[in-house]
Amino acid sequence: MRTSILVLVYVLVVLLAIPFILFCFLTRWRRPLLLLGKAVLAVGPPVLGIRLEIQGRDQVDRKKPAIFMSNHLSFLDGPLLYLVIPQVLRVILKKEIFRIPIIGWAMKFVGFVPVDRKGQQSGRKSIEIATRSIRQKGYSYLIFPEGTRSRDGKMQPFRRGAFFLAINSQVPVVPITIDGTYVLMPKGNPFVKKGVVKVIFHRAIPVCGLTEKDMPDLMERVRDRIQSGFNVTF
Repeated sequence: MRTSILVLVYVLVVLLAIPFILFCFLTRWRRPLLLLGKAVLAVGPPVLGIRLEIQGRDQVDRKKPAIFMSNHLSFLDGPLLYLVIPQVLRVILKKEIFRIPIIGWAMKFVGFVPVDRKGQQSGRKSIEIATRSIRQKGYSYLIFPEGTRSRDGKMQPFRRGAFFLAINSQVPVVPITIDGTYVLMPKGNPFVKKGVVKVIFHRAIPVCGLTEKDMPDLMERVRDRIQSGFNVTF
């Protein structure tokens, strides 16, 4: 019931926001759309009965670009992390989401990057686009290095795309642990349960000076920090 109510609320908000979205398209005004997205997503947790417990957010540099990397347990992860990360950021998402009318167009307009998880060439192109926007515009990105949601609640092997982005752009990686979303909405379940979601921001990992030969070590460091968050108690 709560999930259906939230979907209805989001549909109504998008319909009401169409004039504003069109105005932003015409004026090339991106930041207000990103802030609107955060404001709309803030409605989600109270409607769904989700209580967020957050640790370490105060140590995130709000002004400098970074690549936020998190484990991926549920469809809830992206919206919740976009809401709580203390920056106006972009996301690298599977290309299917960009087919959603209005929302998909707005995502592409503000700088979200589509990726085809089945095509290696498409993945490289997505990383190149994101790298340019970090270097030229100072964007920050949220990316899930596992590439897809977990089927059993455990972390999957990391793919290298996220780490190519970090090394090519030379901006720090902020590892994030998200815990609790798998229980509330596992893969394949369209409905959300009430409960607690924990989000832990770990210390940023500097990338300046690293090259591709350093990638295995960087991947291991990020994975270890994310994994360590599952042992943290609040």
